[in-house]
Amino acid sequence: MTAIRLDGLATAKVIKAELAQRVIKLKQHDIHPGLGTLLVGDDPGSHQYVGGKHRDCAEIGVNSIRIDLPATSSKNDIRAAIKDLNDAKDVTGYIIQLPLPFGIDTNEMLELIDPEKDADGLHPINLGRLVLGVNQELTSPLPCTPAGIVELLRRYDIPTKGAEVAIIGRGITVGRPLGLLMTRKGIDSTVTIVHSATKDPEHIIKRADIVVAAVGVAHFVRPEWIKPGAAVLDVGITRHLNDDGTSQLLGDVHPDVEHIAGYLSPNPRGVGPMTRAMLVKNVVDSASK
Repeated sequence: MTAIRLDGLATAKVIKAELAQRVIKLKQHDIHPGLGTLLVGDDPGSHQYVGGKHRDCAEIGVNSIRIDLPATSSKNDIRAAIKDLNDAKDVTGYIIQLPLPFGIDTNEMLELIDPEKDADGLHPINLGRLVLGVNQELTSPLPCTPAGIVELLRRYDIPTKGAEVAIIGRGITVGRPLGLLMTRKGIDSTVTIVHSATKDPEHIIKRADIVVAAVGVAHFVRPEWIKPGAAVLDVGITRHLNDDGTSQLLGDVHPDVEHIAGYLSPNPRGVGPMTRAMLVKNVVDSASK
């Protein structure tokens, strides 16, 4: 058996086409979604990610504003840029690209974001709304990677009601908010979060109908840990240095899992493109409100 591939790249392309149609209709009512990005420093990965966001916006028809500051910027410089984005009429959502330079309190800066413009969905107020929003419809921005995971499962008709879900990793961007999202009414999964102090993680993972690996340890999830037919989503990534000096990116899930699982979202081409699509969706949703 070979697992059905959960193609995040193709699914994200469909979502972006749907967003493009929404943007056309919004512009007909003189509503113009706009993404802002604030990048501090010269991290190559951050520049690549932010550049991809602006390309996404151009593809969908969303305006975008980019603010780049040098790594030597002070806290006051960053605060001023955040205030400009909060005040900008043409920005309906924005992100502060992480990591920030050493010595800058990340949480302090993130809390300065206008929660209504929180395109990442990770502002404490929006995470609090997710905690409280067990029953009712959520209109606040959702964390992008968890929302992308749930949307990928939905688009492939993978049942979540009553499903046992093992989330490996308790980070703030994936593990913790994903557990909240998947236990909401309407999704109705039973979630176990596996972390470094979990006893017998293999047993927990083995009984799960859905496994989400977001731990950042290369090939951590072994094929013998997977229930036959389970849906497995690989989120974590590690840069591995080869003996010849080259490097490659490895996911958390061992490649042989594809012969056991019923569905597999690989890394790359899996959840990553969904994360980017859901970020732009947050920007368009904010404009719609």
